[in-house]
Amino acid sequence: MATAAKPSPAWINSQKNHREICGSCRSFKKSSFCSFISFQRGMFNHGLRGMVRKKMRRSVVKGCEWNSNTNNGEVKINDSCMKFYDISEEDLRFVEVFREAQSYVYLHRGNTFVLLLSGEIVASPYLDTILKDIAFLHHLGIRFVIVPGTHVQIDKLLAERGHEPKYDGRYRITDSESLAAAMEAAGGIRLMMEAKLSPGPSICNIRRHGDSSRWHEVGVSVASGNFLAAKRRGVVEGVDYGATGEVKKVDVARMRERLDGGCIVILSNLGYSSSGEVLNCNTYEVATACALAIGADKLICIIDGPILDENGRLINFLPLQEADMLIRQRAKQSEIAAKYVKAVGEEDLTCIGYNDSITVVHSSQNGKALSNTHNPIFQNGVGFDNGNGLWSGEQGFAIGGQERLSRLNGYLSELAAAAFVCRGGVQRVHLLDGTIGGVLLLELFKRDGMGTMVASDLYEGTRMAKVTDLAGIKQIIQPLEEFGTLVRRSDEELLKAIDSFVVMEREGQIIACAALFLFFKDKCGEVACIAVCPECRGQGQGDKLLDYVEKKASSLGLDMLFLLTTRTADWFVRRGFRECSVDMIPDERREKINLSRKSKYYMKKLLPDRSGITADRAFK
Repeated sequence: MATAAKPSPAWINSQKNHREICGSCRSFKKSSFCSFISFQRGMFNHGLRGMVRKKMRRSVVKGCEWNSNTNNGEVKINDSCMKFYDISEEDLRFVEVFREAQSYVYLHRGNTFVLLLSGEIVASPYLDTILKDIAFLHHLGIRFVIVPGTHVQIDKLLAERGHEPKYDGRYRITDSESLAAAMEAAGGIRLMMEAKLSPGPSICNIRRHGDSSRWHEVGVSVASGNFLAAKRRGVVEGVDYGATGEVKKVDVARMRERLDGGCIVILSNLGYSSSGEVLNCNTYEVATACALAIGADKLICIIDGPILDENGRLINFLPLQEADMLIRQRAKQSEIAAKYVKAVGEEDLTCIGYNDSITVVHSSQNGKALSNTHNPIFQNGVGFDNGNGLWSGEQGFAIGGQERLSRLNGYLSELAAAAFVCRGGVQRVHLLDGTIGGVLLLELFKRDGMGTMVASDLYEGTRMAKVTDLAGIKQIIQPLEEFGTLVRRSDEELLKAIDSFVVMEREGQIIACAALFLFFKDKCGEVACIAVCPECRGQGQGDKLLDYVEKKASSLGLDMLFLLTTRTADWFVRRGFRECSVDMIPDERREKINLSRKSKYYMKKLLPDRSGITADRAFK
């Protein structure tokens, strides 16, 4: 608490005719006061001395100065007065984190996220904190459609009533008992979520910041309804699925009305048929269909565990191409993976080539990369067959059944759903471990997040350079060499360094390039020769290349990146590089520096690798 030293009442009475209020600190001040006031040591026993002993921080009001005389314990204050207050390290860290979050708030505000809560999470104690974080993000301007899973509660209700849950493949066989349990579970979950999203700010906070008219406001407005039209799955290969439904239509127009009105939309997995039936739909099919129909900026799946690599490390990032490759490799032992391949098309295998252990994206037919993704078509939320492998009535991607429940293939089924949605047009899908406290905030407000992101728009068409790319690289960098931005390199030098180059290809043409030169002894690498063709500048290709190079360097165990530049320092500073001295450059590289160019030197510390991108032999 702030502590201010005050003059004694006797002194005030003696100066009645010569006093005025100091506007900056509200203590008394003599009109001719310009020297100092002396205070005895005893007046600071519970004030200044206590704060000094506790190492409290101090702040001096503008126009004030202070001196402490250790011999007589006096404090001299010139011109006005002295203010003390405590700013703890925790407070400072809070301010710092809040400022760091500013750019992410700006990026996410106004975006629409479809958020799937797995049945395991809905039935767990972790749900309460997740809903609080959703409410917080809603107030920051993010628009949410929440799709809660129900299978855990349905199975529990069936067990209590003496019935066994029945599955065939990815779908539940919904008999009359299962339908009754599904309706009870969906209704109970919706009411519970509405209740937990309803609390507003505490009365103490409202009192402190005014506006008592808002004491009884609901925290978050929630909307739900018959947004999902469905049809019976019927009899498939001799199996009667009963009241199990497939997504027929997502009413995007009415959902957007609710979102525009400031509501969070809860989309149940119960669909309604044209004949007035209630149908039990697959939660993942509903969520993926909704994300595609509404054009979501992100699909976020909060599940009950992390996505790990073969070494037990979290995979922080997967380009769509690598996720697609992983799923296809397991198509023979996983029914869900096989369904994914069938849904997106076998022919897409020709669009993906593999160079050692890195994914190389190109086409043997027309030069087009994986950007020709499978795109389900929706008109005002209505999906229909577009002839690309997505059959009528299955506009999302269903996962479930015994394969998912047994976890024999880990979280491969969730990864397949993520890749399916990315191929349909949603650029980012996040798979988060809901058992980690605050995982949603950590994923959205930290650079590398806390879960696994599958992205369709990053690194697409990016690969290691080949000898045949030499002409394309030279064509891009030559204008920059003539302008003096890049160091001139002969054909021989380029050919010698070709294994260190990364290129970005579009429709068979090289549109951007960058180089990473490795100094393993010093655990650092040099970023060089980042160039984008004039027609593609301003589209973020340089950022994609730099991010790719950073993750590559991190996956190789490097700790730092450095670069030399004469004209592009501002661009690199905005991307986390800091100016350094030439002494920070590895000796091997320093000996070859052309000092006449008077280049500036910049370095950046790398974050630990959790990308999931593998290092290829060219770098090894």
